[in-house]
Amino acid sequence: MKAWNEEQGADFRGPLDVTRAATAVVDAQDTVIGWSPAAEQLLGYRPQEIVGRPLTTFLSPGPTTPSLARPPEFRGSELYVARHQDGHDLIVATAVCDLPGAGPAARILVATELQDLRLWESRLALLQGLATQSPVGLGIYNADLRLTWCNTAYEREIGRPFAEFRGLRADELYSGGKFVSKGHPPTLEAVMRHVLDTGEPFLDLHFQGRPPSDPETDHLWSCAYYRLQDADGRVIGVCEDAFDISDRYKAQQRLALLVEAGRGIGTALDVRVTAEKITEVAVPEFASTVTVDLAQAVLEGEVPGTIGPSAASLVRVARCSADEAEQLEPGGHPSHCGPSDRGPADRGRAAPSENHPPVEYPPGSPQYRSLSSGGLVLDDAVLVVPLRAGNSMLGLVTFIRDTASSAFDSGEVALADELVARTAVSIDNARRFTRERTASLALQRQLLPRHVPEQSAVEVAHRYLPTDDVTGVGGDWFDVIPLSGTRVGLVVGDVVGHGLQAAATMGRLRTTVRAFAQMDMDPVELLSRLDDLVAQSAEEQRSELGTPDGNYADVTTGATCLYAVYDPVSRRCVMARAGHLPPAVVAPDGPPTFPDLPAGPPLGLGGLPFESLEIELPVGSLLALFTDGLVEARDRDIDHGLDTLKEVLSDRHASLEGLCDRAVAQLLPSGSTADDTALLLVRTRELDTSQVTEWELPSEPVAAGRARELATEQLHQWGLEELAFATELVVSELVTNAVRYAEGPIQVRLIRDRTLLCEVADRGHTSPHLRHSGEEDEGGRGLFIVAQLVQRWGTRYTRSGKTIWTEQAFPATV
Repeated sequence: MKAWNEEQGADFRGPLDVTRAATAVVDAQDTVIGWSPAAEQLLGYRPQEIVGRPLTTFLSPGPTTPSLARPPEFRGSELYVARHQDGHDLIVATAVCDLPGAGPAARILVATELQDLRLWESRLALLQGLATQSPVGLGIYNADLRLTWCNTAYEREIGRPFAEFRGLRADELYSGGKFVSKGHPPTLEAVMRHVLDTGEPFLDLHFQGRPPSDPETDHLWSCAYYRLQDADGRVIGVCEDAFDISDRYKAQQRLALLVEAGRGIGTALDVRVTAEKITEVAVPEFASTVTVDLAQAVLEGEVPGTIGPSAASLVRVARCSADEAEQLEPGGHPSHCGPSDRGPADRGRAAPSENHPPVEYPPGSPQYRSLSSGGLVLDDAVLVVPLRAGNSMLGLVTFIRDTASSAFDSGEVALADELVARTAVSIDNARRFTRERTASLALQRQLLPRHVPEQSAVEVAHRYLPTDDVTGVGGDWFDVIPLSGTRVGLVVGDVVGHGLQAAATMGRLRTTVRAFAQMDMDPVELLSRLDDLVAQSAEEQRSELGTPDGNYADVTTGATCLYAVYDPVSRRCVMARAGHLPPAVVAPDGPPTFPDLPAGPPLGLGGLPFESLEIELPVGSLLALFTDGLVEARDRDIDHGLDTLKEVLSDRHASLEGLCDRAVAQLLPSGSTADDTALLLVRTRELDTSQVTEWELPSEPVAAGRARELATEQLHQWGLEELAFATELVVSELVTNAVRYAEGPIQVRLIRDRTLLCEVADRGHTSPHLRHSGEEDEGGRGLFIVAQLVQRWGTRYTRSGKTIWTEQAFPATV
């Protein structure tokens, strides 16, 4: 320990010590007979000037204040006014003692300035405070590293009087303790020896152990060690400062645990994963074992009813133990710790109930009491906290420590309550998401085509990937719609947003497109009607559901769509788009291209017309319809995605299913995307000329008879004699109507596909309607009879007129 003043060196002598104070020796008559150099320095008299003169020469005859406290060997210790040799006065403190061996005839007078005495007294009070009042434990170990002195705080930590442990080594006082900090020797004695040998101090070392005064509880101290030297620089020992920071360390641990919980709990919208997170966060820092039991309804996304202790109403969904060996809880539940073992496809779905056996709690157990009371239960080293969301109890979280001596204190109970409250909010959010996702998936399964029926016009393959494996639901859709005349409608669309609202909007648009397509609308008319409907629907919903500030989450406006119609008889494809990406077209002998199809505005914006493009597709051509989620990504330009798609589609020998897999693998390598993805691949076919027969007839009354003859002859060639009678009636009625109500010439076409198709086209634009004729009416029954003879019938309009078509099923023998 260094001195108070570097220039003076280490000096613990008092100001009235005879070895340093001004000293005069006087005889029985108070005559000065001895004079020290310190006295000369204090009062200015040289020995020859003062020896032999009376004491009153420089000292007043009486004291100025009552007696001061003095050492026991002094008879008096008082304040006097002393006169300096130059004439000025100064106040001095004096003490008198007998001169050893000289009897009462000679005495020693010791004097010092009052300010020096006061300074020494203040230093003495400071040292006294460190010894008795400081909360920091101070211990001094000698060169042999044995304890030689300690203050009251150090003595209090040991729990015994200093005399009982004087001379012990540090490792003997704190056996079983250890340093938890790094970067220094491993033991107390090794640290002190290093300080003693090198003079290098150690500061803020964290030492953990159980002091003799509290042998059942772990404490943590912040320790400092530094070398002590005397005034001559000789090493005399090591000083240890130790301050108990157990409470502060626990508070830091609790704060760190809450921070870790904030990072991990609630990051996944999965009930089981969230339950597992709290067990991983709390073990082993807070408890040795943690279990989470939930109501089965929570796993299914529902709000649980009343949870009582009498029935097995909870299931074990997560368990983590610091003990790596497998342990069994009451009821035989194996230990489990770590992330969910389910794959990405299972995210958001509750595992089957058989994977979560019910938990039964014995009467009187902490869990049983918690379920009975609905509140927190603390039972020594077991703490049970209910998971609550609003007025509903979702389950229980149980914290267990390995020994009863590690009971939870009030701060730890509050921490557990906070952890469980955060977990309950996250589990409830995950439960709500599970319910919405389940509903969305059910809705989506109903809205998207589960199986695309085989078509004569095209070969089809498709892929649908929702936005990611967590949300699982999106607003993209595709469809393959059988149309009259063996034609096929191809649709792909994209709704803004994700989730249940987007899925519902997608369902409305898909249903509308299918209805318009089956009315045989051409692509431009279909998109125009759809655009009007979307704009009208958005306006109506905005007025009904909009908030007072005008905000409304409209996911319909801005949707995009591509619609194409392919005719396998003419091999012509007509397409139009509303803000959607154009399709990729690959001819059998050419590279992939993107046709220059006018974009058109997204649906619901209005103001601009839609335009179509008609192209001829050779047999075996490949058509790829897709949404932007396939080719666009945050880290990739859309042009790069389109180039990659072209490379994939360039393989003419690959199957459609293989091309779909390769496109997804190369464009979505992680298996997930920031946007929904739909891909529809179509390879075109052509109806053989032997399957199609067409005649042109004049618009004359005899045309009906001629049409019957031609149709009957063709049916015989196809071996469909059983359909001849019905077909004759159908052809005769439709041709007669065309002659009577429209303009010529008249085209009659028969197509032998999966059914028998009969078409009659004219130049008129008026569609016939079914009606019930009265008993006395002479006409009006023909179309009614036609409708009874065929499976389906309808009308489609072209630029030149209209076509009435019918469809008949083949006989069972064909």
